[in-house]
Amino acid sequence: MADLTIALSKGRIYKDTLPLLAEAGIVPLEDPETSRKLIIETSRPGVRVVVIRAADVPTFVEHGAADLGVSGKDVLMENPSNGLYEPLDLEIARCRLMVAAPVNSTAPSGRLRVATKYIETARRWYAARGEQVELIKLYGSMELAPLVDLADCIVDLVETGNTLKANGLEPRETIAHISSRLVVNKASMKMKHTEIQPLLEALGRAVVARRAEKAA
Repeated sequence: MADLTIALSKGRIYKDTLPLLAEAGIVPLEDPETSRKLIIETSRPGVRVVVIRAADVPTFVEHGAADLGVSGKDVLMENPSNGLYEPLDLEIARCRLMVAAPVNSTAPSGRLRVATKYIETARRWYAARGEQVELIKLYGSMELAPLVDLADCIVDLVETGNTLKANGLEPRETIAHISSRLVVNKASMKMKHTEIQPLLEALGRAVVARRAEKAA
C-alpha cells in the first residue's frame, strides 16, 4: 500500500475535521496543540498528518508534499490552482465572505477604498460589477480600517457578525458562502487511487451522516 500524507491546519478546521477522519479510521496519535511535531502519525499505518498554516495547505497539496488536505474555500478562491481536485465539501467551518461597512455609511464620491486580505477575490468581485476600487492589503484587525479612515469598507469572513457589530460595522453584501473542502493532488489521485478513493467515500458518508444528524 502507498503512504498517504494529509495536510491540515491548526484551529477550528483541524478540530472539525477530526471526527470525519475518525469515521474513516484515521486518528492522529498526538495533539498538534500540545505537541511540537509538525508530522504526526495516525492510527492507520502509512497515513500521516502534516500540520501547517491554513494558507499553505493548497500549496503543499498542489506540489505533492501532501496527497490530500483540508482547506477553506476562501483560501482556494484567493489562490486558484489547476493542480488540485476539490472532490468534497466537508461542510465544516462555515461562514460567509462579506463586504462590511460602518453602520448607515454611504458610498464615497471618489474611488471606494476596500481593506482586505483577500485582494484577488475582492478584485474579481468588484471587476465583475464594473467598479474600480482601491484595494488595501491587511492581515488582521480588519474592522479597525474604517474606524481610522484607512478604508471605506472591508471584505472579510463573517461568522456571527458580533465582531462587526461591536465595532460599529454592518454586513452589506455576501460575496461567497465559505466552508472547508477536501483537496487532492492530481497526480496522487492517479497514482494512489486505490488508497485515496475509499478515504473519499468514507469522508463523504461521514459528511452525509453529520448533515442528517443536524437536520434531525
